[in-house]
Amino acid sequence: MLCAPLVCALLMLVLAALTGCAQSSGTDGNGDGEESGHARRTTPVPGPTRTSGYGPVFLGTDECSSFGRESFAEVPCTSERAAARVIARHDGRARGGRPCPATTDFVLHISERRPSADEDGDGAVPQGYACMRNLEPPHPGDPGGGGGPRTIVGDCVYGAGAGEVRETACDGTDENVPEYRVTAAVAKRPDCPASTELYVQLGGAEPVGCARPL
Repeated sequence: MLCAPLVCALLMLVLAALTGCAQSSGTDGNGDGEESGHARRTTPVPGPTRTSGYGPVFLGTDECSSFGRESFAEVPCTSERAAARVIARHDGRARGGRPCPATTDFVLHISERRPSADEDGDGAVPQGYACMRNLEPPHPGDPGGGGGPRTIVGDCVYGAGAGEVRETACDGTDENVPEYRVTAAVAKRPDCPASTELYVQLGGAEPVGCARPL
């Protein structure tokens, strides 16, 4: 294009100004000029993760259940429906399986049913059992408490006939009066104290309970 020197210079200045405006229209507002009217591109910020209150295992250790022994549900431990906490969880049947901790209050037997929530979302929960501890007293699994799935040192028993004894509260608040207290647990009967008058089967590494009369 032919033009006078002065006209060409003016045209070049106009073109340079227009080019600068076109480049500035794509800024994100971090420059020195005013922010453009175009939408800014920002990195998405993830929102808070929702938790269901269920762990990877149905009624896993440290999770809580609602009230009930036959019909129960897993609930957040902070819920007003929470009644007991899982202190141990084992697969299979409780009979012949791993023993629950000594101060377990009761055992929940989990059958192969299809609850609304489970480990992997397929609707099936493997058979197992959860060793439970009440969130609030009473604690029948404590020594002398008169309950719990295990008889431990400090528990009291009464004769139930035919060489059988059953646990009862040591303070006499249960229907059956305590007759003996388990004072020691040993591997074999000869290891019991001389004051022992009754041997109680406890299970575990020291399966013999040494009991004396009250």
